[in-house]
Amino acid sequence: MGSGKVTFVALLLCLSVGVIAEDPYLYFTWNVTYGTIAPLGVPQQGILINGQFPGPRINCTSNNNIVVNVFNNLDEPFLFTWNGVQHRKNSWQDGTSGTMCPIMPGQNFTYRFQVKDQIGSYYYFPTTALHRAAGGYGALNVHSRALIPVPFDNPADEYNVFVGDWYNKGHKTLKKILDGGRTIGRADGIIINGKSAKVGEAKEPLFTMEAGKTYRYRFCNLGMRSSVNVRFQGHPMKLVELEGSHTVQNIYDSLDLHVGQCLSVLVTADQEPKDYYLVVSSRFLKQALSSVAIIRYANGKGPASPELPTPPPENTEGIAWSMNQFRSFRWNLTASAARPNPQGSYHYGQINITRTIKIFNSKSQVDGKLRYGLNGISHTDSETPLKLVEYFGATDKAFKYDLMADEAPADSTKLTIAANVKNATYRNFVEIIFENHEKTIRTYHLDGYSFFAVAVEPGRWSPEKRKNYNLVDGLSRNNIQVYPNSWAAIMLTFDNAGMWNLRSEMWEKTYLGEQLYFSVLSPSRSLRDEYNIPDNHPLCGIVKGMPMPAPYKA
Repeated sequence: MGSGKVTFVALLLCLSVGVIAEDPYLYFTWNVTYGTIAPLGVPQQGILINGQFPGPRINCTSNNNIVVNVFNNLDEPFLFTWNGVQHRKNSWQDGTSGTMCPIMPGQNFTYRFQVKDQIGSYYYFPTTALHRAAGGYGALNVHSRALIPVPFDNPADEYNVFVGDWYNKGHKTLKKILDGGRTIGRADGIIINGKSAKVGEAKEPLFTMEAGKTYRYRFCNLGMRSSVNVRFQGHPMKLVELEGSHTVQNIYDSLDLHVGQCLSVLVTADQEPKDYYLVVSSRFLKQALSSVAIIRYANGKGPASPELPTPPPENTEGIAWSMNQFRSFRWNLTASAARPNPQGSYHYGQINITRTIKIFNSKSQVDGKLRYGLNGISHTDSETPLKLVEYFGATDKAFKYDLMADEAPADSTKLTIAANVKNATYRNFVEIIFENHEKTIRTYHLDGYSFFAVAVEPGRWSPEKRKNYNLVDGLSRNNIQVYPNSWAAIMLTFDNAGMWNLRSEMWEKTYLGEQLYFSVLSPSRSLRDEYNIPDNHPLCGIVKGMPMPAPYKA
């Protein structure tokens, strides 16, 4: 039989037994260890992945299956979360303390997830203890499939840039400070890809560009508490993507990037071939922090000029400037996203809101120790991950649903420490309002979803403010900033079954309770809506030894 006939017969056999080719798999093995690092020149204990800080980059394509075998060689339990990855039907892989037992010292766990119908700039980082303050993070870039057009030409290269504030005290010392009831205070400096530099210092270039070519820079703010501004000396930036959405391609001299946020810009090497500075400076701090990195032209001659580009204004004027920049970020309605249909084919502004959740952040002293909370509840982790408790039908032994109301309490000075779990009705379209009465900025992230960021404004929210919402081309994203004495509004459909963490991206505040979990259960308990617990999922706490629940069926 000829080879052509063999292939044809094999194809018929595959079709007859229902074999469907899976999307590609990418495999990674990561060894998580301690190592001495000195981002600001002060040696301290950092967290390395395969000896690297920042960690290895995951470069993948929409719908790829990602398999990461993580070996924990630290002396503490450890978990990764995959910030921005939606884990459709699969909160088992989300890597938060509410969904997974930690990887214990000397043990390993294999994460398995799919970047289903997503593109964009994301990252991973550790959610346990104060490990985020020690590194352990890296890039997760999701590219469009070859057949789906991208609304810009392929760049000559792509560069990931992690920026943010940094503390010299070390993650264990910072944790002791918080456990003792105090704040970790002001950061010591700003770092760019794990390093810091001042103007005039002799440093190796961060990246190199060739004259006449255009490059994609993927920026993410992985700091602990500080918003920053990024700008290139002599080179404007064209914004093309923000947290998984192609944007209207406006040109910016500088961009504010709040904690936890990511965006992509195109930069063209069209200036005199020499060195230039990338400048990163803090926003809205009494004592400004900054750092620079060198961007070098290949075969260029001459150092970077000491004249740095002017930063945006600060104080009240600076907040207004930053708000206006937020409003300039628009969804590119004609561009395809992870699928061929245009981004704007989902008309979110025409869907009736079924529920409004108004969230008010506050801080207080509980038994003489600093705590943060949302609507009067300061979250604390239960002994057993919330998702496991729910799956095994043992919630009565661990937590109560809906301790937190949909409205802020009359007395905002009191906080109750408890596991904060809110029920959400599957596939309901909801509006969430964040109201910040404090003098410091907040940013919030929701796992498992992208939401539409429809408004950010000063003052207090009221129903008539809805007339100011952008109901046409607001960005679909996973992180929203709330300025001091201001509010922000987002809209989303709870269409992803699972247990999903809503948290402050300021890790001090998250650690001390400024977070909650949404429990989104499918009434049908069907595999069409949510996956069963993975075979390799560790069990701990009260569910260890319990009989396994009946699995979901198709």
